[in-house]
Amino acid sequence: MRRALALAARGLGRTSPNPAVGAVVVRGDTVVGEGFHERAGAPHAERVALGIAGEAARGADLYVTLEPCCHHGRTPPCTEAIIEAGIARVFYACADPDPRASGDGHRQLEAAGVQVEAGLLRDEAERVNEAYLKHKRTGRPFVTLKLAMSLDGKIATRSGDARWITGEAARRRVHEMRNSSDAVMVGVGTVLADDPRLTTRGIEGGRDALRVICDSRARTPPDARVISQDSDAPCLVAVAEGAGAERVEALREAGPEVLVLPGQNGRVDLDALSLALGEREVMSVLLEGGGTLAWSALKSGMVDKVALFYAPMILGGDEAIPAVGGLGIERIADAFRLREMTVERVGDDLLVEGYLCSRD
Repeated sequence: MRRALALAARGLGRTSPNPAVGAVVVRGDTVVGEGFHERAGAPHAERVALGIAGEAARGADLYVTLEPCCHHGRTPPCTEAIIEAGIARVFYACADPDPRASGDGHRQLEAAGVQVEAGLLRDEAERVNEAYLKHKRTGRPFVTLKLAMSLDGKIATRSGDARWITGEAARRRVHEMRNSSDAVMVGVGTVLADDPRLTTRGIEGGRDALRVICDSRARTPPDARVISQDSDAPCLVAVAEGAGAERVEALREAGPEVLVLPGQNGRVDLDALSLALGEREVMSVLLEGGGTLAWSALKSGMVDKVALFYAPMILGGDEAIPAVGGLGIERIADAFRLREMTVERVGDDLLVEGYLCSRD
């Protein structure tokens, strides 16, 4: 199952709106077939693994990271392929919350005489598919807030200088995160200050994610690199109702999709943006700041996880730019708290990751 999970992770960012799934066929002590779901519309992991195994699958065991599907979609049901291949036992890690599949795949296999066991490495499998599971249950994407800062929590000096706070290894890790995300999002302040590309670079087989600019007043320059560069992935600029019509039209003429959303105090309603992205089958978003958007996203409740890179430096100063802006929390009791935290050395930097605790 651990091998199946490693295979599943290779599909992250490419399978939406499908889950990332890996499968391994084992006969005795020998792996006779394995595979993963590469993209929506491509064969599912089970069919890839069974195709490689061939006749060796008869009487063998199948390890798969998600309950096998039993419905017709872009591809035929995997349960049919498993039964026809003569698999004796199926071990799957976690159930599929899709109402077309949940529980029925398990029951169909058992009805055909296949021994089925669920729950093997379930927690690990749910981590691999945390974006799919949230999207399927809520219709919204799973949002990871990524920030790179000094030890004293600054993302730029008082002059706005921010390149580079973190080292090469940390920057490479960010590109790996982009590569496995459906969308990358920043606020217009980051576009105006840094003119970023938000592409995936230096990753073998990498691809660009949808680039999302949260820009309440349509201030993004039409010639900004995030818009004007060549990329196979589209760009979306979310503006609030009431943004200047001429600026909105200039952006549309430059090429990106401009999405006009309800505003809250003159800012884009992030709840509405989250729903709009979910409707576009965006399952995972890497939110890369800046500080104003980071605060708004935390306050709105759209952030599920944080990835904080700390560089071994101190910038100091009241005028240096903080990683999280806004008014801030008034009482310690109301602070945003993390659970399941991990700390990792990435080059000379530290990466702290954790999930947001519920504030209900």
